[in-house]
Amino acid sequence: MGRHRKPPVLKVRRGSVIALAGLVPTGLATVTGASDSNLVDALTSTVHHQFSGDTDEQLPRQEAAAMPVAAPDPVLHEAKQVVPVAPPIVKTVAQPANRERANLPAGPLGVPGIAMAAYKNAEGILAAENPECHMSWSMLAGIGRVESTHGYGGNADSQGNMIEPVYGPVLDGSLAGNNVVHDSSGGDLDGLSGPYRRAVGPMQFLPETWRKYAADATGNGISDPQNMYDAALTAGKYLCDGGLDMRNPAQQTRAILRYNNSMAYVANVMAWESAYDTGQLPKQAALPRI
Repeated sequence: MGRHRKPPVLKVRRGSVIALAGLVPTGLATVTGASDSNLVDALTSTVHHQFSGDTDEQLPRQEAAAMPVAAPDPVLHEAKQVVPVAPPIVKTVAQPANRERANLPAGPLGVPGIAMAAYKNAEGILAAENPECHMSWSMLAGIGRVESTHGYGGNADSQGNMIEPVYGPVLDGSLAGNNVVHDSSGGDLDGLSGPYRRAVGPMQFLPETWRKYAADATGNGISDPQNMYDAALTAGKYLCDGGLDMRNPAQQTRAILRYNNSMAYVANVMAWESAYDTGQLPKQAALPRI
């Protein structure tokens, strides 16, 4: 993943995280876009206090005088110039009817092939753009599994566009544990004309949060929450924001809590992440009710 050389970091046992789930009542679930909780450090310190940040190894410097200086090549110089990339257009693209589902080989434990391709694609892009985050496809898959069962079992076409849009429940307070979230976007992403919002896409983003982190994983200049590739990369950007390192258990916990302020939710995501890494289904005890 294009990482700097670092000493290995110990992984926290899943059972430790699950034990913390009891510290936060269930029903605190929120959709993506919730603020970080000030309780995160207190909740995670019990398990993670022994971990400390690792330091990059310093590479020896070479004396400039000992290095021959090549004559500038105007052709190569021009070719290496980076063209600024404009922010993508944020919208849900209307798709034709009667599209066929993608037919890609399934990943570990039956992860739909199109979802697996989207997670791996996001992992590769983030490894190049933000290598210090150490984002893995399996962590994105853990989020995708809990949020929408990988987009309703990979119900997307070969380009990653959902066959049927994925929407969360309307956040009007009628469901226990859900916040009331008022609409400020005019319903252009969540399809609602009323006063409330709902999460959108297979990775379940609130429209406002999607606009902030919107990523274009397909290179078409559009960031569409109903596209699995765009959704996976946007989720990765959201989780990595603020310089967080997913190899650090405490920082990974903080990142997941951004999605849902519940330690039970963290336990579920981490359990599925571990399952996809090992190929072993998580035990029911590792999946506390959210």
